[in-house]
Amino acid sequence: MPNFWTDPIGFIVQWLTNVLTGWGAGPDLVKFLLTLLGAVVLPLLAMLFVIFLIWYERKMYSRLQDRLGPNRVGPWGIFQTFADMGKIFTKEIITPTGVDVVPYNLAPVLAVAAVLLVWAVMPLSINIVGVRLSVGLLFVIAAGGLGELAIMMAGWSSNNKYALLGGFRAVALLVSYEVPMVITMLIPAMLAGSLDLNKIVETQNVPFILMAPVAAVLFFITQIAESGRAPFSITEAESEIVAGVNVEYSGLKFGMFYVGDFLHAFTGSMLFATLFLSGYRGPFVEQFPLLGIVYLMAKTFIVYFFSILFNGALPRFRIDQMLSFNWKFLTPLAVCIVFITALVDKLVVELGGALLVRIVVLFVVNLGVYWISSELLEKNTRPNVKVVSGARPLATPGVSAPGPGAQSETNHLSV
Repeated sequence: MPNFWTDPIGFIVQWLTNVLTGWGAGPDLVKFLLTLLGAVVLPLLAMLFVIFLIWYERKMYSRLQDRLGPNRVGPWGIFQTFADMGKIFTKEIITPTGVDVVPYNLAPVLAVAAVLLVWAVMPLSINIVGVRLSVGLLFVIAAGGLGELAIMMAGWSSNNKYALLGGFRAVALLVSYEVPMVITMLIPAMLAGSLDLNKIVETQNVPFILMAPVAAVLFFITQIAESGRAPFSITEAESEIVAGVNVEYSGLKFGMFYVGDFLHAFTGSMLFATLFLSGYRGPFVEQFPLLGIVYLMAKTFIVYFFSILFNGALPRFRIDQMLSFNWKFLTPLAVCIVFITALVDKLVVELGGALLVRIVVLFVVNLGVYWISSELLEKNTRPNVKVVSGARPLATPGVSAPGPGAQSETNHLSV
């Protein structure tokens, strides 16, 4: 029987297999029940983890804004989320007249399911993973599309023109920023030579963020946009079209959108840690796989902290500014960095460069791309200020402004 400290999942599976077999269950039934149990436990743990994430984010935002945050229900307000859950579960669920019932009720489920599907292929440690797929990265991209479908379904089915417009704007943002996100995800796949998330982590003897820092920054920005956080929070913009697509949802249905929002932000940070920060890798992971979860969570929370910092500190963009920034800057830069990384990395490998040479060359190339792109961005976004020289009229109390073509008799300032 496997040892719990070296193979915790194998130990639990073997123990349950022995128990079910002792009860008279056949091999096929045992396999089905264990698969069903794993499919229930992993999403359940992820959704329960949201309870902590909500409290954590509220505390972080309060510290950023010089407030106390939750501090009434439980010590340090740690039970505040449970009180909110009680309110959400008991609040009346309203279904407006005229909605398209099936997509209206399915949209909140898809919003959460799209994020939970990513957890199914996320390597939590060296031998702790839901499903190991050879195309795990492609699966993550496909699962992300379900989240966009949920936003579109919620806006379309609500029988509300404001929700419909909010859904269109939100999907325009999500689809647009998914393009550079998918392009930058190609770089870890190229460097690792595989689409398997496990192999991507295993090949990171050095975190890929050192070999592709520009791609890491682009992926971080696009993940913030995909999770609907500021400055890309068009789906939750109170100043926009009545908070986007969830205007007609209440009670537990609204709560599912809320859960999906928090879990999406954290899952995006975990994916960043997996692709660019070597995931679960760290000292003694081979001997004690449970340490891999600790390392992965530590790296994820570092990335998560910066996403919270962005959300709490940056102003919101307009929809036209967000789309312009994506299509005119992020997407071309993502295409360029993929092409340059592939070319340079291939040349270094063909010339027999060691790992250190490969890292240094790719890092220097990325710095060059960053410098050129920042110069181009500054040049194209610099305001065109027209300096006016000469005298300007100075307002004088009690003196009316001269009419058109009249000679001004007020005092003047020299500029």
